[in-house]
Amino acid sequence: MPTGVVLALDPSAANLVDAAIAQARTAHAAGVRQVWLAQQFDVDAITLAALIGAAVPGLGVGTSVVPINPRHPLLVASGAQTAQAAAHGNFSLGLGLGSHAPEHRAFGKVWSNPAGRLREYLRVLRSIFDDGAVDFVGNEFTAQPEWPVRVPGGAPIPVYVAAMGPKALQATGELADGTLPYLAGPRTIGEFIAPTIGAAAAAAGRPAPRIIAAVPTLVSDDVDAACALAAQQLAFYETIPSYQKIIAREGVPSAAELAAVGSAEQVREQLQRYLDAGATEVVLSPLRNEPDDLAALWAVAAGL
Repeated sequence: MPTGVVLALDPSAANLVDAAIAQARTAHAAGVRQVWLAQQFDVDAITLAALIGAAVPGLGVGTSVVPINPRHPLLVASGAQTAQAAAHGNFSLGLGLGSHAPEHRAFGKVWSNPAGRLREYLRVLRSIFDDGAVDFVGNEFTAQPEWPVRVPGGAPIPVYVAAMGPKALQATGELADGTLPYLAGPRTIGEFIAPTIGAAAAAAGRPAPRIIAAVPTLVSDDVDAACALAAQQLAFYETIPSYQKIIAREGVPSAAELAAVGSAEQVREQLQRYLDAGATEVVLSPLRNEPDDLAALWAVAAGL
């Protein structure tokens, strides 16, 4: 999988879908071969990935990431297979455990047992994607559809999970194709994520998992200003317990220390540290969405 970038969606666009497709075409023309789409509470990432994949042939598209709460795996499997058929095999499904405060407030519900829910979720998806059928009853999910679940042209689908805790990494190694962590620095990848997920995959008889490190990035010659912006943009993650553990494991004072900022050469050197630590790929997540910033980021991604 080539170095990817997170697509920068413009909420002020007259038509967000048209703008996203246009940006994807421009990035592809600049040499980018993989784009990832975030899921929040506005545009649907799987649907948009399908539209971009159909409109820009040859461009890899993926979700980074779709929270499993409150989406039933049958519905996600349907959407993902449709996206894969539209993208002609270039779609990747990235999932997240969610369970952050904004999700709780939005849906008025708190989901417990995230690792258990993830394991059952992946078992349902694995059955649908691998076998074209599912008959599953668990503690968290039931999936016993009487109608077909296979979408012709919709498989295989690589599944990645934004897993960073030991139980989530265990389930991901056993049942998914790899992990897609955000803000997990080189020390965390090398000393914890890679050995944990690798051992789980090996014990389950699965291929070596991919470790796709999503890194907040800003290419700029004004390093001080870039660092200040990174601190502002990433402060939210310092309030989330799972990210607090990552920051502590890295031994850095703030999330901003895990961003790749500076000149193009400096950014390339910082990204290389992730690859040297055991990441199989990196994804560049823009900290600023100005046209010049995006062009510089795409140039780095295309050159890695």
